[in-house]
Amino acid sequence: MLRAEIEMLMAERASLLRSTGAAAMFVAKLESQTLPESAYEAAGILATTINGLPEETLRDAIELVREELGETLGESGPDDGRDARPGE
Repeated sequence: MLRAEIEMLMAERASLLRSTGAAAMFVAKLESQTLPESAYEAAGILATTINGLPEETLRDAIELVREELGETLGESGPDDGRDARPGE
């Protein structure tokens, strides 16, 4: 019975990490100028909640989603510009 309970808690943690990681990436990529004013309060609550998480938990959550999407928070597309030089 204890084993089943632990497995259930681990599955729940994975689901919560995935949700949190997706929310964190969504907030990081969100352009506040295009956000409807009616969503400001919910966005503020989400951002505050995400920022209040322990760093290790947030890192785990973002990494989980980043791997699934195959990207990082700073990417803007297939060529993220790291090798680009001005004028080229």
